[in-house]
Amino acid sequence: MIYGLLGKNLGHSYSPEIHRAFGRYDYRLIELPEEALEGFLRNPEIGGLNVTIPYKESVAPFCRRLTPLAKEIGAVNTIYREGGELVGDNTDYYGFLQLLRRSGISLIGKKVLVLGNGGASRMVCYACRKLKARETVVVTRDGRPGTISYEELPRHGDGEILIHATPAGMYPDNESTAADLERLPGCRIVVDLIYNPLTTRLMAQARERGLLAVGGLPMLVYQAADACKAFTGSPVPASRVEKILADLAFRMQNLVLIGMPGSGKTTLGRLLAEELGRPFADMDLLIEEEQGISVPQIFERHGEDAFRRMEKDLAKRVGKGRGQVIATGGGTVLDPENVRSLAQNGTLIFLDRPLDQLAREGRPLSASPAALEHMSRKRRPLYEAAADYIIAVENTPEDSLKRLRIVAGGKKP
Repeated sequence: MIYGLLGKNLGHSYSPEIHRAFGRYDYRLIELPEEALEGFLRNPEIGGLNVTIPYKESVAPFCRRLTPLAKEIGAVNTIYREGGELVGDNTDYYGFLQLLRRSGISLIGKKVLVLGNGGASRMVCYACRKLKARETVVVTRDGRPGTISYEELPRHGDGEILIHATPAGMYPDNESTAADLERLPGCRIVVDLIYNPLTTRLMAQARERGLLAVGGLPMLVYQAADACKAFTGSPVPASRVEKILADLAFRMQNLVLIGMPGSGKTTLGRLLAEELGRPFADMDLLIEEEQGISVPQIFERHGEDAFRRMEKDLAKRVGKGRGQVIATGGGTVLDPENVRSLAQNGTLIFLDRPLDQLAREGRPLSASPAALEHMSRKRRPLYEAAADYIIAVENTPEDSLKRLRIVAGGKKP
């Protein structure tokens, strides 16, 4: 039987990993153009499908029947076989409810702004009705009937909860965002249904403003569990779902080492990557490979500004990846944009080594103790502000690696 995710561009998907973890069937990605949908959906070997952009509405006519939930929402994201016929359902709704539950978010009596008008938006609007939101405002690019346009969004600046249900900001277009929170002074909570990257630009902006911001990974895993139940007739225990969610989040995250030049980011990064079986990316070394000359030579020939531009471009690229250990350059944190790029899938770890123990050879900005002291006064507040964890790096690499192992597991060192 065929089980898988049906869509158009699926390179961003984690669904095969999740469904393989359930251990009940083989599950694959099925990328099809729209004209091939009908022929594929008539295949009697289909056992169960999840459906994503842009087919959540267009698959409905090919289902023998729709569940009452799928009918009311007007979107299908799960298809299963019953009595030899295909049934269209919506498990996104269950996943969304679990996302709200885990985050402690209540829609009761709230004014909710919903960005988008596709299948995910329809599901969210249905949830808003069921969960007794005071008002639901749908925002679309063209302001079609029953919605407002993005230009009109500031008129609803008293919206308390913003729910993002468009692809804007999804891998590989990580830098884009659908809304500017500066225009929404009443917003207190942002829910972004995107799960890749873990932290979208919209979520980063929300957190910078001190707002609660949650991403879509829990929704993805819980809707997959509900789909598995529909495929097999047997539920997945909640404890199992939570473990799969935790394991996936850990595998997705990058471990990003920041700190002063010579603090041990490369040495400890290599050791940690080897121990965890992860790819290792050293930003300075990658720039050297791309430019064909060393970092000191780049500074000498082209100047620091040119190097910082190279660094910024690289931060955007490596920050999109997942499951890596990344060693940054000492000055990477000088540009807030670099921090955002690295934080989108990353846990940032400040390696705090005493100045008198920093390696200085071959480092153009660390020529003297006085230069290091001046640099530290400028950069230390930036390291501390960017860091999710701070690790004191003293004694032997083994001691520091032990602390890194603890952090990698999501615990305090």
